[in-house]
Amino acid sequence: MTDAGPPPMPSYSPTPPVKKSRTNLIIAASAAAVIAAVVGTGVVVAHSGYGSKAAAAAEPAGGATEPSATETPTTTPSYDEVTADSFTIELGTTKRQCFGTAGCSVTVEPELTYLGDSESIDPDAVYEITYEIHGDESGPVIETAELSDRTSLNYTPSMISTASAGTHVSVEITDITARG
Repeated sequence: MTDAGPPPMPSYSPTPPVKKSRTNLIIAASAAAVIAAVVGTGVVVAHSGYGSKAAAAAEPAGGATEPSATETPTTTPSYDEVTADSFTIELGTTKRQCFGTAGCSVTVEPELTYLGDSESIDPDAVYEITYEIHGDESGPVIETAELSDRTSLNYTPSMISTASAGTHVSVEITDITARG
């Protein structure tokens, strides 16, 4: 017998890989991008108020308009000039401690009253109201209060020393400066 060697191997022919179509992937990605764009636009429009009913009612369907004869042009409001004569000021005593003949320590706060209609004061302005307190042993005390938003008064209470319990303490506005 003859030695023939290993048996012959059948020929191997690999099957070529099947190419998968990427068409479905491209369609799905495009659809997702369109949906994201529509949602994003909707969010921007909702936050800007452009698509709101109030904005739609205020703007005619034709787009830009010209004012009609019955419409009044928008004007900026005018406010009264605020001066020292626009207020009255008094002092409210919040604390008093007297030491016999040595005098008294008195804590006072300004009580301002506007003499006009508070609606005539500019709500965006801040008024620095400088006032002078008389009656302190060492001379006049100058303080500043800040009026904002027409009615909000910010100040620091003043502590003064008087010569006696009978010392008359008075106050006057010396200056008003507007900011804003």
